[in-house]
Amino acid sequence: MFRNLKSAKPYLLALAILIGIGAEVGRAEAAEKLVVAGGCFWCVEADFEKVPGVTKVVSGFTGGSVANPTYKQVVAGGTGHLEAVEITYNPSQVSFEQLVHLFFRSIDPTDAGGQFCDRGESYTTAIFVSNTAEQQIAEAAKAQAMATLGKQIVTPIRAKTRFYRADSYHQDYYKQTKTVLTRFGPSSKATAYKRYRKACGRDARVKALWGSESAFAGS
Repeated sequence: MFRNLKSAKPYLLALAILIGIGAEVGRAEAAEKLVVAGGCFWCVEADFEKVPGVTKVVSGFTGGSVANPTYKQVVAGGTGHLEAVEITYNPSQVSFEQLVHLFFRSIDPTDAGGQFCDRGESYTTAIFVSNTAEQQIAEAAKAQAMATLGKQIVTPIRAKTRFYRADSYHQDYYKQTKTVLTRFGPSSKATAYKRYRKACGRDARVKALWGSESAFAGS
């Protein structure tokens, strides 16, 4: 077809680009999303970014009626929004069911007033579903969690609504090196996050509640 390799190079390059684009489209089509609220979104983001098959976790807000809410608006209350994360995952590597199972075991689903040291509506828990199949899976996982704990689970299964991404300050907070001022003095965001997580008692409570089934404790 080609007289020499040199004349073939432009065509081979174009073919490689098309193959690459096709692969990217295939990966994008395979990706699915789960939105959950589990208290501080820094912590939930840090937890689920460690799960094999999860490709991206974004911190944000959902569940309320106020469009384009700010962080200050949400934590002040009255917007109806919860701090939440949007988890993008590859279903060929990790399932919706597995993620929901892990989610229950990374929170205190018996607490209706918030999570750990963070109190108020914006820090309450929820799983947001897109269809009947997801609803059924989430309800089954909730029933299993209730049977394991022998306690009432208050985490609701809610219909998915628009997810609003939080500003860049809150994304991947747990691994940022930028210096911030805290009650302990200046420190990196990553260090501030570790101190906050420990002081808030998140891991201690999850371990006490779930025991050997606890997920992510110590992240």
